[in-house]
Amino acid sequence: MVGLPAVLGSDRAANRTFIHLPGDGFSVKAEILRQQAQSSSELRSCVQLAVQGYLAQTAQTAACNRIHELEERLARWLLMCSDRLQSDHIPITHEFLAMMLGTRRSSVSIAAGILHKSGLITYSRGSVTIKNREGLTHAACKCYQSVLEEYVQLGLL
Repeated sequence: MVGLPAVLGSDRAANRTFIHLPGDGFSVKAEILRQQAQSSSELRSCVQLAVQGYLAQTAQTAACNRIHELEERLARWLLMCSDRLQSDHIPITHEFLAMMLGTRRSSVSIAAGILHKSGLITYSRGSVTIKNREGLTHAACKCYQSVLEEYVQLGLL
């Protein structure tokens, strides 16, 4: 879920949201969502769980970016994308991964090369495929498992 400031009552967001990976989504005007959440305890609960999941992921990502190596963070990010897409094939470029991981494209290429040589992923221009999910999970930092468990417990995955 995106647009959390609107759900929390704000009329503006501090940043922009965009969809980079293919998939389905829905758009609802913020005021309509707020009205519906006020009248439906079930919807309000779902929105609150989404906020809790987002906060957990954001906090864990901040810590992860500070203490873990790029290879671990790349593995985590690929697994998160795979979970959201429900596919081991991720149409994504090294350039975009570099932007999301806060590093240079050349650094992502080196980290992806290490994961590839380990037999965990394959990649070609604009595409990454997870070949060994269990191995990639072991290569990822513990942040991936932590956030995954939170999302599963909240019923978000």
